[in-house]
Amino acid sequence: MLSKVFFRAPRLGVFRNPLADETKLGIVAVRWNSAVNGRLAQRLAHLLYTQGVGGSNPSSPTISCTQMNGSPPDNPSAPPVPRSFMEYVRSFGPGLIVVLTWLGAGDVVDMGVAGSNYGYSLLWVLVVAVFMRFIFVSLIARYQLCNQHGEGVLDGLARLHPWYAPMLLFAAFAMGHVYESYMTVGAGESCRNLFGFGQTWQWAILCNGSALMLLFQPTYQRMELVFKVFLAVLAVSFVGSAVWVGFSPVEMMQGLFRLEMPGQQGKFNSLLVAGAMIGAVGGSLMNLAYPYFLEAKGWRGPQYRKVQFYDFLLAVIVMLVLNLAVWILGAEVLYPDKQIKELDDLPRLLSGILGEGGRVLFYLGIFAAVYTSIIGHAVGLGSMGSHAWLRWRAGSDVKITSEYRAHPLYRWMVLWCLIPPLIWTIPGMPDFVTLTLVANSGQVVLLPVLAGGLWWITASGKYIGEAYQNRWWENGVMALLFLLALYGAFNSVQSVVGFLNHG
Repeated sequence: MLSKVFFRAPRLGVFRNPLADETKLGIVAVRWNSAVNGRLAQRLAHLLYTQGVGGSNPSSPTISCTQMNGSPPDNPSAPPVPRSFMEYVRSFGPGLIVVLTWLGAGDVVDMGVAGSNYGYSLLWVLVVAVFMRFIFVSLIARYQLCNQHGEGVLDGLARLHPWYAPMLLFAAFAMGHVYESYMTVGAGESCRNLFGFGQTWQWAILCNGSALMLLFQPTYQRMELVFKVFLAVLAVSFVGSAVWVGFSPVEMMQGLFRLEMPGQQGKFNSLLVAGAMIGAVGGSLMNLAYPYFLEAKGWRGPQYRKVQFYDFLLAVIVMLVLNLAVWILGAEVLYPDKQIKELDDLPRLLSGILGEGGRVLFYLGIFAAVYTSIIGHAVGLGSMGSHAWLRWRAGSDVKITSEYRAHPLYRWMVLWCLIPPLIWTIPGMPDFVTLTLVANSGQVVLLPVLAGGLWWITASGKYIGEAYQNRWWENGVMALLFLLALYGAFNSVQSVVGFLNHG
């Protein structure tokens, strides 16, 4: 029987064309494995699985009729793997969504503060932070697409230690409020200053209400379209403003390659600013939102690894260019004798240089950055929270058969992310800049736990599988990242405590 399967497979094109007959062949192999428990059939079933043929992974303790997201195992609606340049371009999306989710109020303030206080001297920190995030999230994506268990990253962390599930549930709950608090204030302030009427809390209600309508019944295609439109607005706003103002390429290159940590300038010391940058760019809980966008796109299995890599590489380049544009504006417009004390400082100074058109142009970019972050954080943390809850209840070794975005907890998490943060728009609450810097520095404490767990599950063949486990240089990069995470968390806590005591 098995010999017939092996010799018939090449004629059916099992390893090239995942058609319906191949799915049946994968199911036969899994059932044969369950009956005989032979290593040969297990290897055949796993090989068919990694080729995207469908069926449950044979290494899972149970054979489920649904995968993590509740779709059928053979996933007939999966998007085709791109083969031409234009097909790749049309396929891009999840990376841009997660980058615009990251690129919110934190980046605008952190880059502006760093540029205004230190000119180009801290620019190398931006490059280090972006590199850290690229490695970190690339490993997350590789586990999501290629692990031998056919599970998500959160499931792998829970397999490593069961306490990861409740920890990430609590983190999604707590940081959902923290993240959305300063972004809600930022959205309200940017709309008020852009249009010149209304109160911050009124505009915040309008922004969060429209986001709630978009996310309560999540549709990935609609969300991807919205994000691509706002990406065009961001590119015209930030890059256009930076080019309009002008900058020194020589000073910028010196800042990229000259490693230094200058003394304190203004209200915020360099350690706090650098820690906030690492929190907003180099590593955060929202890195774990990327797998949910990949899954919503329909990318499941190693066959999507190549398109995912190019998708994320393009997105990281976009993130670097946009952050660099805001940094240039801070360095050229504010440095060395002007400071950012409120959100309107940089656009107001731009209006003195570029006129009213420059102010409006930059505020459009701020709104696009903040609003996409509000949407991305709510859907990402809502998915993560409901997934963590289901994983915690099911245990670490049982495959989840429920779609977590259809779970009631997803909607409750979205409500939690969008409604309670409106309280921070009440007059007299902490200002936008202070909320942003303290929140982004505080989140760095999570990075060592996440970096350590991800290093473990991606380095061990027991979790990701021997074919995709880290190579020696990737383990070296992850070791460096873990040490930097510990150091950054320690300094971040010290800086925040000192700022709260003396600020």
